[in-house]
Amino acid sequence: MNKPVLTLDDAKRIATAAATEARVNEWKVTIVIVDDGGHLLYLEREHDTRFGSVETATAKAHMAAALHIPTKVSEDAVMNGRLIHLALPGVIPAEGGVPLMRDGIVIGAIGISGVRSGQDGQIAAAGANAL
Repeated sequence: MNKPVLTLDDAKRIATAAATEARVNEWKVTIVIVDDGGHLLYLEREHDTRFGSVETATAKAHMAAALHIPTKVSEDAVMNGRLIHLALPGVIPAEGGVPLMRDGIVIGAIGISGVRSGQDGQIAAAGANAL
């Protein structure tokens, strides 16, 4: 059986869709795409985006790839009092990280940081939908 993979061309297409969503809304963000092992495949930071958003977007993408869940799941859990999510390794309870799926298999993830959590999530969803 051949395992599906996330290619650089896939990452560029995903990033373009995410960047378009951000630009339409005049949001400056960092876009990070990782492979299924959480390794950086693509990074784009809009001019004047805070440089701290690079690490945050990377952490969101890494968590989504590692746990196979959107980071919003942890954000919602913490907001509802399930504080154990704060103790889990590599968890960042803030929307904006989304696993990337092909044929029902996680092949990577996208992470967005730079604006409000829900806005990061909106951009990540636009990117993920391009796959």
